[in-house]
Amino acid sequence: MIAAPMTGQGKTTVATGLMAALREAGHVVSGHKVGPDYIDPGYHALATGRPGRNLDPHLVGEERVAPLLLHGARGADVAVVEGVMGLHDGRIGTGGFASSAHVASLTRTPVVLVVDVSRMSRSVGALVAGMAAYDPAVEVVGVILNKAGSERNVAEITRATRLPVLGVVHRDERIASPSRHLGLVPASERAESAHTVERLGEHVARQVDLDALLSLARSAPALDARPWDPAHALEAPSATSRRPVVAVAGGRAFTFRYTETEELLTAAGCEVVGFDPLGDTGLPAGTRGVYLGGGFPEVYAGRLADNRSLLAELREAVREGVPTVAECAGLLYLAESLDGAPMAGAVPAHARMAERLTLRYPEAVSPGDTLLTRAGERVTGHEFHRTRTTPGACGEGPAWEVEGAPEGFASPTLHASYLHVHWAGHPRIAARFAEAVHAAPATAPAKPSPTTRTTVPGTEPVADPLRHHGDAEARGGLLDLAVNVYPGDRPAWLDRALRESLDHAAVYPDPEPARAAIARRHARRPAEVLPTAGAAEAFTLVARLRPWRRPVVVHPQFTEPHAALEQAGHTVTTVLCAAGDGFAFDAQTVPDDADLVVVGNPTNPTGALHPAAALRGLCRPGRLVVVDEAFMDALPGEPESLAGERIEGLVVLRSLTKHWSIPGIRAGYVVGDETAVGELGRAQTPWSVSAPAIAATVACMSDEASAEAGRRAEELDGWRADLEAGLREAGLGFVPSRAPFVLVRAGEGVHARLREQGIAVRRADTFPGLDAAWVRVAVRPPETTRRLLSALARTRGAEGEPHGARV
Repeated sequence: MIAAPMTGQGKTTVATGLMAALREAGHVVSGHKVGPDYIDPGYHALATGRPGRNLDPHLVGEERVAPLLLHGARGADVAVVEGVMGLHDGRIGTGGFASSAHVASLTRTPVVLVVDVSRMSRSVGALVAGMAAYDPAVEVVGVILNKAGSERNVAEITRATRLPVLGVVHRDERIASPSRHLGLVPASERAESAHTVERLGEHVARQVDLDALLSLARSAPALDARPWDPAHALEAPSATSRRPVVAVAGGRAFTFRYTETEELLTAAGCEVVGFDPLGDTGLPAGTRGVYLGGGFPEVYAGRLADNRSLLAELREAVREGVPTVAECAGLLYLAESLDGAPMAGAVPAHARMAERLTLRYPEAVSPGDTLLTRAGERVTGHEFHRTRTTPGACGEGPAWEVEGAPEGFASPTLHASYLHVHWAGHPRIAARFAEAVHAAPATAPAKPSPTTRTTVPGTEPVADPLRHHGDAEARGGLLDLAVNVYPGDRPAWLDRALRESLDHAAVYPDPEPARAAIARRHARRPAEVLPTAGAAEAFTLVARLRPWRRPVVVHPQFTEPHAALEQAGHTVTTVLCAAGDGFAFDAQTVPDDADLVVVGNPTNPTGALHPAAALRGLCRPGRLVVVDEAFMDALPGEPESLAGERIEGLVVLRSLTKHWSIPGIRAGYVVGDETAVGELGRAQTPWSVSAPAIAATVACMSDEASAEAGRRAEELDGWRADLEAGLREAGLGFVPSRAPFVLVRAGEGVHARLREQGIAVRRADTFPGLDAAWVRVAVRPPETTRRLLSALARTRGAEGEPHGARV
């Protein structure tokens, strides 16, 4: 356990960094947080690649703390528990109940103290000695000095401290976590969170003795407890094969929920499906229950209000009796308004920010029979908010009685209040909600498929949007800015290799030379490499590799992996990146139960380059992460590439067709996890990679090719800068790109009008998450760019108004 004498010492910084450092060192790490906090576990999840979990005796009962620790740490090499407040600080008036010390004694976990020494010297020794001696049931085994200054002061403190000094962490403002009115800013709301966690891991790895900490962790005695099991907790889980959908709010506005809640619902026979109130226009198909957890909807009130179709559907669902649970942020979302912004209007209340923070750890009583409770039943919970609703409760049907006052709104099908309850501590709540969901009809309208597209006048409809690609746009003699193939000549050495490959046309192709060349290029073992007939073959192999339970494709992106999965009979879960966030990828939007995640980097068509740390964070036992780096060689230095990293469950796909102007030679490859690559190879059709593709691959892996690839990447960088400058000057909105193309919000109809002027750009309405106002423009030399910009100016002039908007 990483604990501290008081709050503000740097527990979260050190604990999260330690988790990241241990994971980077090759360990499987589980992260845990003492207390009810939702935010710190978000950082733990980024650091470990596993769900962050809470250990709170008040919320779940003392008897469940050790079983929940064992459950969360299942399959891990080491569990790291972050404490709360000061080591012995718990519920006021209870003798330290639910404190870090209390949890350490319940789980027999050795404690390492983090002490901010920026304003102390020898007194640290006295402070640590007192903490270690205060309670013999708590084993304090070492100290980490945080925010350390001079080496002279560190030496003074070390001499005065009788416990082992396991690390000296120097201050680094780049890894400080900014505060929000409830504490830290959630990891999902910080675009740079993944980078921060990666830097934290590096920072801690350099300054903390990881081997000594692991040795102390191994000294912990075995727990006399069995891991918590959600099915066992329910006592009588549903035996029906029908799995009704429970829609669980997620995304940036709704980040607060306990992992065990979803695990209980799944064990109760429900199918948990996430939706994002900021971006999804409807509830998931077949919704029979809704769970709205906590978060910061007040930060996104305007965007939530703008999503009127989802608000209307949610309001109707509640009105028609779809079982709905709302905690804190969920209550605000169901209210009539939030700080003046219209919300769902499903409960008769208005919400506003308040001057004071409400923070309490109460026991609540059910005043009557409701969706979740029966009259007189008691639960433990917590409240943590800076808003108020008017009224604060429904006089005829409050959800709870807290400290003698009614609170919230309840009915036989609705339960909405500020109180957060950990359902692992009160599994009968999960059982009753699931029972109501099983009995409910699917009254909510089905959510439209994200692959359904609309068309506008002048744009031909597409029979299969997922199988529409840029080459279909560039036919008929049009100026081609639709296909992302480098427009220059092929190198002479590549043409020579292609011609010479015909000498081997009379024999079956042997991919081993290509495998060896790729292995040398990326410093991989040959067994970690699979040459393929372009990246498209690799997507088909992945789709047919296993009976995927929940495959996820992050969109907007190249649609071939989605199409391949559907063709293989899988139902694909779509995670959408939003234009308002610059199409940045939020790893927390990926469902925890996803066993396959496919994401592009850089992404086609947005040009967004996702941090490698965020993609690493997706990896976890039982999940395959596929990163499509088809355009990575077009970026100088190939930043954020994972092609050279050995991570269990990660494979990277590359294509040679774009950068080397050989789309007719289907050449690509897979590198990554040896087990996964081996499975893909065994599923591959023999001789699928042709002799010309093998020759091209060998040629493009040479040192000469690396130098030419870098030159081309630098050239493309300059061309893209010219294009973006022209778009900016023209007042057209676009997504700043790192790839050899730019996604432009040109306006509906512009795609067709450019074709009338002899210019082909890639329509974007066939990409999930985009509409007909977007087009993708390939990067070209300056003279071609000028012709495009002139055509755009004529198009906009003919309309009288610009179609674009700043993105």
